[in-house]
Amino acid sequence: MEFLLHVALFLNPILAIVFCLNLVALIKNVSRDSNASTSKNPFWMTISATYIIFSITWMFLL
Repeated sequence: MEFLLHVALFLNPILAIVFCLNLVALIKNVSRDSNASTSKNPFWMTISATYIIFSITWMFLL
């Protein structure tokens, strides 16, 4: 379990930045053109948000 905490400590900020950058890119694409291709942004946003929530949940459970 300590390994998960150490990985979360270093990986969460990186994935939070990825999440924010993808969210901004998605908002810019949709605000410019409502028919813009947004297929890659939700994938990375889902992966990073899921990992962040998963690791925060495990930190509180320990």
